[in-house]
Amino acid sequence: MKPLITIEYCPKCGWLLRSAYFAQELLTTFTEELRGVSLHPAELGGTFKIWLDGTLIFDRKAAGKFPEIKELKQHIRDLVNPDKNLGHSDKADL
Repeated sequence: MKPLITIEYCPKCGWLLRSAYFAQELLTTFTEELRGVSLHPAELGGTFKIWLDGTLIFDRKAAGKFPEIKELKQHIRDLVNPDKNLGHSDKADL
């Protein structure tokens, strides 16, 4: 079965739009690889976590920042389809 991404975000911090943007980017990039992306409001303030089938793959507090979409796509690609070419997202920053 294809994996499910869950984005847990703090609604009090106004992070719904960021979560929706990430979901849109992931669903567009991984059309064939993902079952879906689920958005869940967190009960604990300041939370922004991304899960892949129940396994935590990103935590804003632990990282000290939000993920860059390019980094997030590369990380998810490495987990769900390591051979997938991400096009311009695979190129090193200049």
